[in-house]
Amino acid sequence: MMELTRKGDYAIRGIVYLASQPPNKISLLSEIAAAVDVPQTFLAKIFQQFSKTGIVKSFRGTGGGFMLANPPEKITLLQIVETVEGTIIPNRCVLRPGECERDSFCTVHPVWVKIQHQVREILQNVTLKELAQ
Repeated sequence: MMELTRKGDYAIRGIVYLASQPPNKISLLSEIAAAVDVPQTFLAKIFQQFSKTGIVKSFRGTGGGFMLANPPEKITLLQIVETVEGTIIPNRCVLRPGECERDSFCTVHPVWVKIQHQVREILQNVTLKELAQ
């Protein structure tokens, strides 16, 4: 089942807030967490993932915090969702060929593949800039 977890929901809330800030503004984690009503410790883990994958830049020390690593029009909802949730899969059979022994003759397999492609395409076509407006 394709369902966004609480982690995914929190990640989207936090990153959309960041995208709504003026360019090059460093936002404190406490500020982001309060603004989007997400526990700060949970958001810290999410933003560590974003930092590792290059979606945000992190700054330590006094005045430290986070800002987007790229302009919001260059960051897609697909990148955000797949960073925290992993690859979108409507059914395990689309993970890789042979994952399900029936995928070569199953009449539903192509439907799952189509769903996966369409969901990814929709998310790929939504940028943080659009969500932050």
